[in-house]
Amino acid sequence: MNNLHGFEMSQKCQACKLRMNGYLCNLSPVAAKEFEAIKYSSTYPPNSMLFLENEPARGIYLLCSGEVKLSVSSRGGKTLILRIAKPGDILGLTANMSGSPYEASAETLHPCQIAFVRREDFVNFTQKYPEAYRTVAQQLGGQYAVACEQLRTVGLSTSAHEKLARLILHWSFEGKTTPEGTQIKVPLTHEQIAECVGSTRETVTRTLSEFKQKHLVQLKGATMIIPNRAALGAIGGA
Repeated sequence: MNNLHGFEMSQKCQACKLRMNGYLCNLSPVAAKEFEAIKYSSTYPPNSMLFLENEPARGIYLLCSGEVKLSVSSRGGKTLILRIAKPGDILGLTANMSGSPYEASAETLHPCQIAFVRREDFVNFTQKYPEAYRTVAQQLGGQYAVACEQLRTVGLSTSAHEKLARLILHWSFEGKTTPEGTQIKVPLTHEQIAECVGSTRETVTRTLSEFKQKHLVQLKGATMIIPNRAALGAIGGA
């Protein structure tokens, strides 16, 4: 059934057209049946807040489609984007497994289909099914690796050029190889890109313009092409 956000909603993971490999999409039949009983699937329009940092953790959010921005903010109003969650990611995982408040805020960037599971139900589920607990461990490990890369980009890079080059290179690992180079989708505004590297919109706009002049990147709307990753890596210190 299509809803107002254009998704064909499916309450059953086994019949869902959005299924992918890994994480909670390929549980055993017994575990999948119980997971169906504890999850609540919904769709969200762009700019919907799923949870805010420092709020008590009330449950996990399994991102089935779309993208979600995870960010932290200072008292002065500055925002740092930690990562962009992709389909298959479990949001709020650390907080729910540890019983601590959400460590970041989660906001949808596009229309999203998301499955919510209450904290108590999810903890009991992972304790009952080792396959689900392995998924939790994989997700936590992956999120830790992304956090370390973010620290390298923001904390160890010495210039805006280096920070932006490292960020683009990180994105390029999930890019598509074409005759022109590595092609990636950049669904963020210059302001949001600045929030990924702890900079300003003006600096990001100026740096991207310089990258274009040096033929390090090509921009076609929301599509970015990297003709030579090695050349960009020389700037990013990779």
